[in-house]
Amino acid sequence: MADKIEGYEVLAGNLRQRGINLDHVEARLRAQVIETPSWGYGNSGTRFGVFKQPGAARDVHERLADAAKVHEVTGVCRPVALHIPWDKVEDYEALKAEAADLGVEIGAINPNVFQAADYQFGSFGHRDPAVRQKALEHMEDCARIMRATDSKIMSLWFADGTNYAGQADLMQRKHFFEECLQKTHDMLPDDARMLIEYKFFEPGFYHTDIADWGMAQHYARKAGERAQVLVDLGHHAQGVNIEHIVAFLLDEQSLGGFHFNNRKYADDDLTTGSVNLYEVFLIYHEIENAVLRGLGGNIAYMIDQSHIVKPKVEAMIQSVLNIQTAFARALLVDHGALADAQAEGDTVMAEEVLREAWDTDVRPLLAHVRTEIGAAANPLAAYRSSGYFKRIAQDRQGVLEGAASWG
Repeated sequence: MADKIEGYEVLAGNLRQRGINLDHVEARLRAQVIETPSWGYGNSGTRFGVFKQPGAARDVHERLADAAKVHEVTGVCRPVALHIPWDKVEDYEALKAEAADLGVEIGAINPNVFQAADYQFGSFGHRDPAVRQKALEHMEDCARIMRATDSKIMSLWFADGTNYAGQADLMQRKHFFEECLQKTHDMLPDDARMLIEYKFFEPGFYHTDIADWGMAQHYARKAGERAQVLVDLGHHAQGVNIEHIVAFLLDEQSLGGFHFNNRKYADDDLTTGSVNLYEVFLIYHEIENAVLRGLGGNIAYMIDQSHIVKPKVEAMIQSVLNIQTAFARALLVDHGALADAQAEGDTVMAEEVLREAWDTDVRPLLAHVRTEIGAAANPLAAYRSSGYFKRIAQDRQGVLEGAASWG
């Protein structure tokens, strides 16, 4: 039985008075799933250097343990994304069993075709067929890992691009990508899908081969029916309306997933919601608007962040809490009142309908739901009082032989 949460009964009464179906809202919150990334628990850095932290996970086993702790206190983070070869092991079936013993599971598999020296001038877009073949062979390895771990998603991001005009034939590179992505699609397990991520710049500053959502959608449609677009919140130019992109992709049934983070200037990989949580709320609102039309789709909600300043596990918990908050508030939007205001051209009232949901303090609601599913009412406080960080800071000393990661 859930613990009694201060303020929950008052909030529940207020929501019912507003005509909110509280049982439906709570059921949706209990069913929420947020995947955390293995690499978010390890040391990471900027293009200027890597900054070590006490207790940072050194290999995939420690990363899984940290992810399990996040799931323990939040209750919604069972899947853990792997990055290959950073999380490479000899026995992936054993790794799957290890994850299950910890209370988590293997999520998306993320191939790495940007770090090896051969990929300096691209992977799928490289002019040398031998390099493209190397990248395809890595995709095939990742497809085998998916089968061994029962992963249902291959998440694809490419650093391919150029830095100078005339450096490469852009049309030719497009054809290379079409061919290689089709081949990758055909390697997937029958019940799996691949998500194609885009980024408008970096590390290629003249052009990036998959620069925006339209290009990603084009490649997905060319690749096959189990390919979709992945939206990373940090991979856009200043001022881009991401919720508009989300609505468009949902209507086209092309949206496959998100990489949640936050940005101030570029791809900052900050804690989700630390700069603009209202944007996440508006994104979830567009998703709920699509759900009402039967277009919600099979969306994978994944975090992709680089925690350089904050402690790794605490930063991940913060992101999860902010995502839960945005989702809960989006579930409280009165869509009937919103539709009436829109039909009457009442711009002020339409915005006020959204603001009423946004301004609602959903913390008691989320605490209630968490206790119902056996998690902590206050996950961050529970983590801090658990002594987990003190233990891992003591236990994780030195470098593990054979361990690999960004840092």
